[in-house]
Amino acid sequence: MPLLTASDKALWRLALPMIFSNITVPLLGLVDTAVVGHLDSAVYLGGVAIGATATSFLFMLLLFLRMSTTGLTAQAYGAKNAPALARALVQPLLLALGAGVLITLLRVPLIDLALHITGGSAAVLEQARRFLDIRWLSAPASLGNLVLLGWLLGVQYARAPVILLVVGNVLNIVLDVWLVMGLGMNVQGAALATVVAEYATFALGLLMARRVLLMRGITLAVLKKAWRGGLGRLLALNRDIMLRSLLLQLCFGSITVFGARLGAETVAANAVLMMFLTFTAYALDGFAYAVEAHSGHAYGARDDTQLKLIWHAACRQAGLVALVFSAVYALAGESIIALLTSLPALQNMAGHYLIWQVILPVVGVWCYLLDGMFVGATRGAEMRNSMAVAAGGFALTLLTVPTLGNHGLWLSLTVFLALRGLTLAWVWRRHWRNGTWFSGIGHP
Repeated sequence: MPLLTASDKALWRLALPMIFSNITVPLLGLVDTAVVGHLDSAVYLGGVAIGATATSFLFMLLLFLRMSTTGLTAQAYGAKNAPALARALVQPLLLALGAGVLITLLRVPLIDLALHITGGSAAVLEQARRFLDIRWLSAPASLGNLVLLGWLLGVQYARAPVILLVVGNVLNIVLDVWLVMGLGMNVQGAALATVVAEYATFALGLLMARRVLLMRGITLAVLKKAWRGGLGRLLALNRDIMLRSLLLQLCFGSITVFGARLGAETVAANAVLMMFLTFTAYALDGFAYAVEAHSGHAYGARDDTQLKLIWHAACRQAGLVALVFSAVYALAGESIIALLTSLPALQNMAGHYLIWQVILPVVGVWCYLLDGMFVGATRGAEMRNSMAVAAGGFALTLLTVPTLGNHGLWLSLTVFLALRGLTLAWVWRRHWRNGTWFSGIGHP
């Protein structure tokens, strides 16, 4: 048997560029943490951690814009349906820009609400406010970029999303270092760097989408009509994925909120450790994105053989990569922490909870891959239900925090990822046994 099967190679052709480009996203977080973490107080790092969590909660609540776009686009691509392909771009892009403008206009009361919910040190919250007031100006571009990324991925045009992510995040990193350390803008510099990079990425993404549309023979006349038709299906799918994303962000946001109540040093140490999880998740999401595209293509073409082969390839390849991450964190985790912060107290505290970063990659990889399968098939309701079960397990495990302290927070997150994988796996196996995976949802 060859080292890599044809399905393995097909998976890697799409996954590898996405892995490299995705890594630039947490690399940006690493740079933010390293740059701000080397300032003269943990208050700055805590402020950025809270600001980044609030931003993630709000923007990623709208992650359905990318997920639904990828699934619907891949299905239209598999079915060779040009009008549906145009509709899969135009409708979510209009939704994204409208939501982004609304967030920008309402950012002051939204920031007040977010910081009131978070609580914690007044000094940390002030830095978070300064960060968010600038960062949320990027909302239209940030949400628009989700749609462009999802659409380009859905047509399996891997080079385009790679260029978008790499160019945008490299620009962000360069501006981050210059504004924070060069000009001394502290947390405001980190936020401004992201705003400039997001709008630059959006402009580049529109140019790339135009190129792909021309390649697919989709004319301006088709695009003008693309806002019509199929809107009910899109809104229903987005509703389910939004509820799923809301539960996801509530659980991850709880780590920062409960960490803040355990002390300024705890929330800062968790911010450092979250870089491990974020880096791993974005890398493994390269496989999940590839599974989304192939799953959606197979769904549109009603090809169960292709679907099964890609799923087995994803399990083999992503499982091995997850093991590599765990080994690296076990052997070099303390050295990585030292690179992220020069504060001895934070280094010691983060090292105390490093074991969870060794466990999480091998627990979480399966829910990432299964998300890809369900996104490609646009099975939003089942993703929502799975997330509800996992969130319930997370909430129950939080009851250990008064006894276990910060270990209880990380245990809760581990249970959350495990339950997501187990519930989606159960639904997937049931559909496969009953031959119902391709039933119940109409053609794009």
